[in-house]
Amino acid sequence: MNSPHKGKTGLTRLRNALGYSMEGFQAAYQHEDAFRMELVVAAIAIPVALWLPVGNIGKALMVGSILLVLLVELINSAIEATVDRVSLEDHDLAKRAKDIGSAAVLVSLINAATIWTLVLFA
Repeated sequence: MNSPHKGKTGLTRLRNALGYSMEGFQAAYQHEDAFRMELVVAAIAIPVALWLPVGNIGKALMVGSILLVLLVELINSAIEATVDRVSLEDHDLAKRAKDIGSAAVLVSLINAATIWTLVLFA
């Protein structure tokens, strides 16, 4: 059974989903300093990865690791916004959710650094 909140189907739904995604990127860029910094790193690192004299698998791993950082940061930002929407009061579960989201970003950054190191110095 489809959600009554989904509305449109087919190409209209796809177009709407793309619009919501663009709004999400815009919101992350406007409101999240960490996302802006990681986007700057991505704008430099991705072209560098494609330019470096490494194999295609290495390039894919390097680019993928940077995109993963952006992905995890977007999810972390969504978690933080949702927690703040529910309540701005200090609460152990709110702190836990935010801290776990932050830890996920850290793991993605460690992953990217590890992949870049292995590809460049293997």
